[in-house]
Amino acid sequence: MELYAELIEFNWTLVFIWMTMLVLYLILKHFFFEKVHNFMVARENQVRESFENADRANRLADTKLSDYEMKIADLEGDGREIIKKAKIKADAHAQDIIDEANTQASAIIENAEQEIQRMQVRAVNDMKIQIATLAIMAAEKILEKQLDTAGHQELISGIIEEAGRSVWRM
Repeated sequence: MELYAELIEFNWTLVFIWMTMLVLYLILKHFFFEKVHNFMVARENQVRESFENADRANRLADTKLSDYEMKIADLEGDGREIIKKAKIKADAHAQDIIDEANTQASAIIENAEQEIQRMQVRAVNDMKIQIATLAIMAAEKILEKQLDTAGHQELISGIIEEAGRSVWRM
């Protein structure tokens, strides 16, 4: 039994170890545990705030992104509308240019037709004068000595009047 006797003996060292541990625990609890606990709570709150701020920033970024996407869509629509209006304006301007060109072409054609008619009248008048001159010269040759000056003038006037009444063809 000697072997077992030493195991059950009362040992003051063990009591002092337990008392030292208890005092150390109380000292640590009084000076250290509360500060560590407060530090941990503060750190937990700081981490929680960081996550909340990150969530808030993400929501704000998502909101801004959707706003920008809507603005871009609106700008694209506005751009298409501007291009459409510019095309309509360009088409109208082109049509105005075409209409003006057609009007000018019609005026040029009308002026040309009038000029042609004037030239035809002038040519007919010139031909009448030349024919009358030729007729006079022929008549002078034929009637040179048979008519006097007054008769000559009457004959010329009659020929010119007849030539003026007849229709000239080109």
